[in-house]
Amino acid sequence: MTRRPNILIIMVDQLNGTLFPDGPADFLHTPHLKALAARSVRFANNYTASPLCAPGRASFMSGQLPSRTDVYDNAAEFASSIPTYAHHLRAAGYATCLSGKMHFVGPDQLHGFEERLTTDVYPADFGWTPDYRKPGERIDWWYHNLGSVTGAGVAEISNQMEYDDEVCFHAVQKLYDHARASDDAESRPWCLTVSFTHPHDPYVARRKYWDLYEDCPALEPEIPAVAFEDQDPHSKRLYLANDYTAFDIKPENVRRARRGYFANISYLDDKVGELIDTLERTRMLDDTIILFCSDHGDMLGERGLWFKMSFLEGSARVPLMVAGKGIASGLVDTPVSNLDILPTLCDLAGIDLSAIMPWTDGQSLVPQMNGETRTAPVLMEYAAEGSYAPLVAIRDGRYKFVHCEIDPPQLFDLDSDPNELTNLAADPAHADTLARFTAMMRGRWDMGAFDAAVRESQARRWVVYPALRNGAYYPWDFQPLQQASERYMRNHMDLKVLEENKRFPRGE
Repeated sequence: MTRRPNILIIMVDQLNGTLFPDGPADFLHTPHLKALAARSVRFANNYTASPLCAPGRASFMSGQLPSRTDVYDNAAEFASSIPTYAHHLRAAGYATCLSGKMHFVGPDQLHGFEERLTTDVYPADFGWTPDYRKPGERIDWWYHNLGSVTGAGVAEISNQMEYDDEVCFHAVQKLYDHARASDDAESRPWCLTVSFTHPHDPYVARRKYWDLYEDCPALEPEIPAVAFEDQDPHSKRLYLANDYTAFDIKPENVRRARRGYFANISYLDDKVGELIDTLERTRMLDDTIILFCSDHGDMLGERGLWFKMSFLEGSARVPLMVAGKGIASGLVDTPVSNLDILPTLCDLAGIDLSAIMPWTDGQSLVPQMNGETRTAPVLMEYAAEGSYAPLVAIRDGRYKFVHCEIDPPQLFDLDSDPNELTNLAADPAHADTLARFTAMMRGRWDMGAFDAAVRESQARRWVVYPALRNGAYYPWDFQPLQQASERYMRNHMDLKVLEENKRFPRGE
């Protein structure tokens, strides 16, 4: 039997997919990502399943929408009974490992990974639960605010840099471990997921990357800020959720925030380069599929909006690139989804998903990699902070449709209006298109039941979280453990054997 390919998944956080129309935009200083793009199949219109970290990542790992996973927000538990790509690959013989963030909420912090090399950057408990019973309430201690914009600038170390430096270091060490075992006939294929927290705000970057964007042509948003009263209803809610009245955002703040964001893409590019260089030097590159993706995007000040939580392109559209032996490079314009990553990985590894496909919302992208067409629409959901009721969206062909029971519908023609400036939902000329999308939405979602499920989940967690914090507290945050007595040289080891086994390549 032919050995299954190794898989390296590089995931980043909050990377705007409009900056990847065909690999990284020209103005970005990203030599390693541009080199990866040149040998990848690139999905220009790939979308998150939900534009927020925990729900988007649970959907990425499971191939299921939040309405199936029940991971509605950043404090909703991801159930251990939901199969992830790590479970599927591990069952097929893969060594599965995670270095970095995945924002699992609940006591299960592995979800199919055999090893986890770092803790997470965000909490694993129910403390960040929104409350639909109090629409408009800001939970100030954890809600986003625009301080990330006014505080943009240079720093040589930050909370997030410290985390991503550690994530990359441990991932490289794991690649060396796999290389040292690669000539063992009994070694397993591996899947290593390396998940960074940049370029997620705060927009703070190291000087060496900040200086790359001194004369960047993209520091000004393409779409000027829109007055609060002229925003659509959900964007108004996001303005309020982000506490916009407490901040005076000046043009220079916007330029500095975007500059810091671009700089952190270059910071990540160096990390990507280090990982790929390690694969090359350890002779594993030719046997490894590399998948590059993000959980959601960032509006970056376009029309005055920041961060995510929106179905607008800057927030919902994310990069996706796949490279490896037998994968022809090229551009795919057809709309696809992060929901498709699980079935794609399994398809590439020759794993049968028939047992769970009826409950999987994604489909393999291998046919699109081979030039075939696709007709299935892309589905998205959002039911977290800044919403007062669940929102859903459908991208089908040139159109995007957005529905919320408490808002007027939105319909955009992304071919003629890529910046989504003209809502066609009230245009009589598009009445048939609106009716088609509305029927598609009603056929897919019971919005009343969706709303009730979200409220029930929130209410339960608002009871459980304060109860668990009262008295003795046992955290769910993942604690990486190392056995010091099994590292480096110890007296129960043979020094000659140890040094030979830890060397790659072996002594000539």
